[in-house]
Amino acid sequence: MITETAAPHRTASTPTRPAPARGGVQLVVLALGFVMASLDTGIMNVAAHDLQGRLGLTMSGLTWVVDGYVLAFAALLLLAGSLAKRYGARRIYLIGLAAFTAASLLGAAAPGGTALTAARFVQGAGAALFMPSSLSLLMNAFPEPARRAKVLGIWSAIVSTSVALAPTLGGLLVGTLGWRSIFLVNLPIGIAGLLLTRRVIAPTPGSGAPLGGAGHVLGLLALGALSYALIEGPATGWTAPGVLAAAALAVLAAAAFVLRERTARTPVLPVVLFADSRFSAANAVGFLFNFAFYGALFVLGLFLQTGRGASAVTAGLAMLPAVLVIPVGNVLYTRIAPRTGNRAALTASLALSAAGYLLLFLALSPTLPYGTIAAVLAVANLASGVASPAMTGVLMEAAGRAHADIGSATLNANRQVGSLVGIAGMGAVLTGAGDAHQGTSHAFALTALALVVAAVVSWLGLRARD
Repeated sequence: MITETAAPHRTASTPTRPAPARGGVQLVVLALGFVMASLDTGIMNVAAHDLQGRLGLTMSGLTWVVDGYVLAFAALLLLAGSLAKRYGARRIYLIGLAAFTAASLLGAAAPGGTALTAARFVQGAGAALFMPSSLSLLMNAFPEPARRAKVLGIWSAIVSTSVALAPTLGGLLVGTLGWRSIFLVNLPIGIAGLLLTRRVIAPTPGSGAPLGGAGHVLGLLALGALSYALIEGPATGWTAPGVLAAAALAVLAAAAFVLRERTARTPVLPVVLFADSRFSAANAVGFLFNFAFYGALFVLGLFLQTGRGASAVTAGLAMLPAVLVIPVGNVLYTRIAPRTGNRAALTASLALSAAGYLLLFLALSPTLPYGTIAAVLAVANLASGVASPAMTGVLMEAAGRAHADIGSATLNANRQVGSLVGIAGMGAVLTGAGDAHQGTSHAFALTALALVVAAVVSWLGLRARD
């Protein structure tokens, strides 16, 4: 077991203040976990078609491979935030990195779809542990608001660059070394992260806060049942007994979760923070944003290979212009937000992204040149690059350093639930469509709708406090 020793004469509320000279190294180290998880998600979108063919997966089986990771990630994020608060963020960050790295090795060795899905579940659990902890450690490493805003932009750019390069890297790996290489690429990143974190990130003490186990179990039940219903519904029929039972369980577990949160002495969610409209709006936007972005990315990777006949390598290269602009948007945020405020920056970027997907819904056809599709997606994703750090900045301001762990875990949980529902929902749209172009068109319409709702929530929810 990885252990951690707290620094002497410090309390849980006293931040670690590392030497400024090491700030750049610490920023890179804390981004490594996010980079690894982001690479894995993006690579999987390109590798999905190859995996489906080589392992003989149905669309529901393929969706389980992709969403198994997201389900474990989303279901355990809040627990991970509580664990970081109780036992110390660095300790949980290291455990998460170790679990993700080990699961990547298991994924590379998986003999079939069931074993691969199991490895993806473990990967998701590891990512759930290290992601909220990394944001908390970032808050401690850069406590000054002005410097933190700049660091958030740079940190988002590093992570977004990995997202942007992931499809191309995935296409090259799958096309040259086979699908198992997409898991092996995580090993050097994970090992480097483990070694460097112990060297340059100071230990953080735990507060001994209670975990609220019952709430986490109810949340896991609700998400797991919802996932089953959404993924298996298109394959077995929406009125199949198992699907109906899963849907009923999801509703009951969600209702019990809400009731428990309203009455429990140790709620899983920071109930008091939801009274702040900024916090509530940022979480709602996070869900809708990930629903749209990762759902559309999943569809795009399949569309290029099934609808346009591209190879994995060609599909990865073709997706590059559409995603390489995301880190540019992150950097633009650092220039735009100080002048306009987060409310205007977030709302405008979401609206612009929605307009791009709406245009694709209206114009997509078998004869539409991919250059046109890529150009529209580039503009939409440039706007997404502005929106992502904007919503994170709003939430972290509302949560404050005292609630950084659980606040970041809540946002990440909502975002990952959005990814989970988005990928499953888009899979259902593709399954029910007549052909690849029609399914992709409908998926882009759903993406635009989610982003429009997110823009409205941003504008109204941030009005009182921005």
